[in-house]
Amino acid sequence: MLNIIEPYIKNISKEDINNFALKNNIKLNNNELEFIYNFITTRYKEVLSNPNNFSLVKYKNNFSNENFVKINGLINRYKMLL
Repeated sequence: MLNIIEPYIKNISKEDINNFALKNNIKLNNNELEFIYNFITTRYKEVLSNPNNFSLVKYKNNFSNENFVKINGLINRYKMLL
């Protein structure tokens, strides 16, 4: 799976992330967008190696309450597809 996703991650932009968020009714502020971008581009291997153990809870302070709930729900929905 990593071989499929890695080329995309290496080319991902903040605009890509923001567009995905908007399509899922999530309006990120600049700090949230920056955090997500940095997290994805530096820690994607860690998450992909064991996605069912990933939890957003320890990063809750990086998001507004509303966005945390929406993003956490989105993560959980995608985990169910694995």
